[in-house]
Amino acid sequence: MQKAIIGKKIGMTQIFDEKGNVVPVTVIEAGPCVVSQIKTLENDGYEAVQLGFGDIKLKIQNGTGKGKRVRCEKFKDQPVNITLPMLGHFKKADVAPKRTLREFRVEDISAYSVGDIVKADVFAEGDKIDVTGKSKGKGYAGVIKRWNFQRLKESHGSGPVARHGGSMGACSTPSRVWKGKKMAGHLGAERVTVQNLQVVKVDAENNLIAIKGAVPGPNGGTVTIRNSVKA
Repeated sequence: MQKAIIGKKIGMTQIFDEKGNVVPVTVIEAGPCVVSQIKTLENDGYEAVQLGFGDIKLKIQNGTGKGKRVRCEKFKDQPVNITLPMLGHFKKADVAPKRTLREFRVEDISAYSVGDIVKADVFAEGDKIDVTGKSKGKGYAGVIKRWNFQRLKESHGSGPVARHGGSMGACSTPSRVWKGKKMAGHLGAERVTVQNLQVVKVDAENNLIAIKGAVPGPNGGTVTIRNSVKA
């Protein structure tokens, strides 16, 4: 059965296995997530489950774009910083508003119902998983850092261009720079998936999952965990 959950990257540490070997792991605060919507073939053209993760505060945005505090009977005990359309989406599902929403394709949507809670124990020790997150942003970077270009010799008259990218192309043909040319630019801050990682330990009581190795993104970043497609 297809399994998935949303979580927050806590950081890296190390644990010891039964043989006393050190295992580097990344700790993920996985869930609890709530099922906020069920996508069906009849209504949406495909089958999927929408999960929500992370609580938010009450400050509903009005039509003018200015923040306005609104007392909502349904969520009067839980402040929400959310737009009115999204508030209506959560009210329809009868669930508390969540900061992050993600959709997951599943084999059998009948196993889920709106309002169900998905916790870390959906995965077990030894499971093979794929983790998706947003990589760390590095800002503007040159071609050596961004694309691993080789530098020129820094002696014998190479001049102040040792870390430059070199020729952009011929002047007469094609008289332009080819689309996709590797050049300096923004590095990082993009969607990255690491496949075939292994679940080392699951702490269902504290909603923690320890994953062998590193996962994308900074500490505190949102990640999604699902069954490995290549396992």
